[in-house]
Amino acid sequence: METFEWQGRRIAWDRAGSGPAVVFCHGTPWSSWLWRPFAEALSEDFTVYLWDMPGYGRSSKDAAHPVGFGVQAEAFQALLTHWGLDRPHVVAHDYGGAVSLRAHLVHGVPYASLLMADVVAIPPSGSPFFRLVKEHPDVLARVPPYIHEALVRAYIGNASFRELREADLAELTAPWLGEEGQPAFYRQIAAYDERYLAENEAGLARLDLPVRVLWGVEDTWIPIATGERLAAGIRGATFTPVAGAGHLIQLDAPVALATELRSWLTSVSPGLPDRVER
Repeated sequence: METFEWQGRRIAWDRAGSGPAVVFCHGTPWSSWLWRPFAEALSEDFTVYLWDMPGYGRSSKDAAHPVGFGVQAEAFQALLTHWGLDRPHVVAHDYGGAVSLRAHLVHGVPYASLLMADVVAIPPSGSPFFRLVKEHPDVLARVPPYIHEALVRAYIGNASFRELREADLAELTAPWLGEEGQPAFYRQIAAYDERYLAENEAGLARLDLPVRVLWGVEDTWIPIATGERLAAGIRGATFTPVAGAGHLIQLDAPVALATELRSWLTSVSPGLPDRVER
């Protein structure tokens, strides 16, 4: 992955393919790894961009750097400028929904379209464990590493409707282990501020671009009713429930998600169908 230096932070990113630009935004406690197989599958017809938010994945995890919604939206805006993108298609999951919405609604970043899958975007949000950590971040950050690892593995595993493969669970857990990863895990939860989600919801009526909302029917972190409310607040948005998927829709229903992504991006990319048929 390449890196972009921004306000003392190191943002890891990657690009591949050719065609209309598609930017993937991950959430918490995830990274761009979740989106990589889908980006690779689309790279023959699109220029795909992946990035790890500051404090996540392979990006820097400096304790002095805030990692809340506001700063992530600013980082996203700066990264799009660095890439020289104007009106890319944006695909977001979890926390990435709030970040991409804020970048558009508050900072005026233009998109060609927006697809949101099981996003943290409007209130309420947060699992019981998430709320517990938010109330006691300093205490939990000091638990022995083996207890911390067990907590993170259980937390991540709970996001899936289907049991995760050991290799996938290990990949998702790894960034949050060790002297740097453990405190970073609790720090990003402590930074959660639902005020930003309320601001997003208040601005939904101002969205004037193609929007699709996908939601795992079995999502226990953010119930499907929240996704339905999100789509209902956006003029012209379409809503698609995805059967057999929990919050980790990328791993629970990869075929259905890949089909939805290609169908959506093809429909909102003028001229692309001729390119695909060639």
